[in-house]
Amino acid sequence: MAWKRVKIILLVIIIIALLVPSILYLLSIDHSKSYSASVEVLAFYDDAQKTIVSDGIYQLKANGLTFKTRIAGFQSTGNNVILLHGFPQTSSIWQPMMDQAASEGYRVVAFDQRGYSPGARPKGKEHYSIDYLVEDVLSVADAVGFDTFHLVGHDWGSSVGWKTVMDHPERIKTWTALSIPHIGVFYDALQNNTDQQKRSSYISTFQLPILPELLFVIGKDKMLSSLEGVWRDEEISEIKDLLSEHGAMTSALNWYRAPGNIDSTNIGELKKKVIRPTLYIWGNQDKVVAPDIIPLQKEFIEAPYKEVELDAGHSLIQEQRDKVSELLLEHWGEKNSH
Repeated sequence: MAWKRVKIILLVIIIIALLVPSILYLLSIDHSKSYSASVEVLAFYDDAQKTIVSDGIYQLKANGLTFKTRIAGFQSTGNNVILLHGFPQTSSIWQPMMDQAASEGYRVVAFDQRGYSPGARPKGKEHYSIDYLVEDVLSVADAVGFDTFHLVGHDWGSSVGWKTVMDHPERIKTWTALSIPHIGVFYDALQNNTDQQKRSSYISTFQLPILPELLFVIGKDKMLSSLEGVWRDEEISEIKDLLSEHGAMTSALNWYRAPGNIDSTNIGELKKKVIRPTLYIWGNQDKVVAPDIIPLQKEFIEAPYKEVELDAGHSLIQEQRDKVSELLLEHWGEKNSH
């Protein structure tokens, strides 16, 4: 009889443990999908380009998907730039830099990448492998008429950028990585460097089913309020609205779950040489990257290379926005002849 009572108590505990997070999740979800609705009313880039394209946010069809895309400076004839955001962010993090670059004569694009744009959330983690993410970058470039371009990435956007410049150097004028070093070095460290393994221990949690979605969606307010640096209200609001939609968090987490993205199965392919001018910017208080792996990337860069250490953490854009913008403009200006 006592054992029966114990089993009943355990069953009740399990039910509560499953039920409470599920209820909190459902209460945290925007069932009206207001974020998707706000994107669906945007003009398509194809329609807009009948005249000179004005700065703003558009829907853009590329690689069989529809991306929410920010455009600036298309009235000029300067060099092209593509900016890649990280996790879990949107292209809104780049807007001040886009405005500044456009004022200097650059033609700039930043798009909400696969999983973040409502029209680019294919189901199944296999659709989020890094090769698909690279295809998206090139397809977006083709859609806006960028034959060659300066490329910049932060966090996961850096990983995608490294792979892009390794596989398609003919399309890249210069490459700038923020925070994440050469992915061959970084992913090798995930397997072999104790410090990096400790710093990246969260990845194992992100790869679990369901649990990370519950934690992120339920705790998004606390998570967003604890971010490093100064985040603009527009950035926080957009990320919060995005993560409030059912399925959006799963799509973003699929970058960590896709076969070959994090594990060592394709480590050889990720150790290709970079042959385009490269700028690497990192923060000496970054909790994500082990500093002792950074010098190792020089072995894989056979081009002009500059490394800049900033007094910052992982959120370089929000912590050192003006300095990062200054470094980018300097890097692009030095290499415009390439």
